[in-house]
Amino acid sequence: MIEIKGLVKAFGYMPVLRGLDLQVERGSFLALLGPNGSGKTTLMRILTALSKPTAGTVLIGGWSLPAEAAAVRAQLGVVAHQPLLYDDLTAAENLHFYGQLYGLPRPLRQGRVAEVLARVGLGARADDLVRTFSRGMQQRLAIARAILHRPHVLFFDEPYTGLDQDAAAMLDALLRDVARDGHTIVMTSHDLARAHALSSHMAILSRGKIGFHGLSSDIRPDSLPALYAEVTGAASVR
Repeated sequence: MIEIKGLVKAFGYMPVLRGLDLQVERGSFLALLGPNGSGKTTLMRILTALSKPTAGTVLIGGWSLPAEAAAVRAQLGVVAHQPLLYDDLTAAENLHFYGQLYGLPRPLRQGRVAEVLARVGLGARADDLVRTFSRGMQQRLAIARAILHRPHVLFFDEPYTGLDQDAAAMLDALLRDVARDGHTIVMTSHDLARAHALSSHMAILSRGKIGFHGLSSDIRPDSLPALYAEVTGAASVR
């Protein structure tokens, strides 16, 4: 579903991604790990068509970035660490607005809004203003927005930021549920244990390149911190 070859991104004379290669199979859940400054955010911005690569090839679903960015964006759902919702609109109004942006016809949109709100446990709060929602509820609504148009690929950029334990556990369940639908998922995280538990594959980004890529099931949870430290050169990890 995602194929990256020789990806380079430089800001002026400062290279951030240095000939990065990565393949993400259709229907897999990739946890993308790496310390701050490793290039995770830059890579996610390129994959979500928000930034252009300096060199290299990026294909998503067979579409090329940045040349076919409009076609790629139609296949994507994105959840960032900030929900990026309209506080003075209700949950349903937020989804109807984004549904229009995605080009969903009104009759279809009506049913989908109710469906995804129920799925993320917000059906009873459909007509409540988003500014009355907790941080966890806002993140669940952001996921509802991301899956509204049934995208092929979902990107989660540090989705657990600011969540308490209960909200994080609820998000765990929701991500597992979404993964079972067959979406291709890429999630960045600093939480090694959670990333390992949720994902089918893991990749560790270090100094602008993929230093490790493999099946999560091939990595023992207790050995992951040492592997991460070896690949990234980190003295210690959480």
